[in-house]
Amino acid sequence: MEFPALTRTMFVRYAGASGDFNPMHHDDTIATQVGNPSVFGHGMLTMGLAGRLLKDWFGAEGIRRFQVRFSKQVWPGDVLTAKAVVSAVREEGGETLADVDLVVTSDKGSEAVRGAATCVVA
Repeated sequence: MEFPALTRTMFVRYAGASGDFNPMHHDDTIATQVGNPSVFGHGMLTMGLAGRLLKDWFGAEGIRRFQVRFSKQVWPGDVLTAKAVVSAVREEGGETLADVDLVVTSDKGSEAVRGAATCVVA
């Protein structure tokens, strides 16, 4: 699943939704003072995009476990792509569960997030 190019507006909107107003995500002056080329996206924003893929496949109510490891920052203009692969299907507690491996990469070739999930197969 490919997402639209990231913008500073997306970062600010995410800050408002999450309550995370760290200026590194919206203030170029502060972000560059500490050595960044510009503001960068929240890690949880990238995780949320990965979660959207899971939600589209299994429905929000079907997600039982979701964890990620943050690898690289994402920047304004990056185009992110989330990919997921079902690695196993199993029965547990009367439900059919899919174990899913997922990764979010940028169009620049860097891996922003890698994770895993367990979801109910309807």
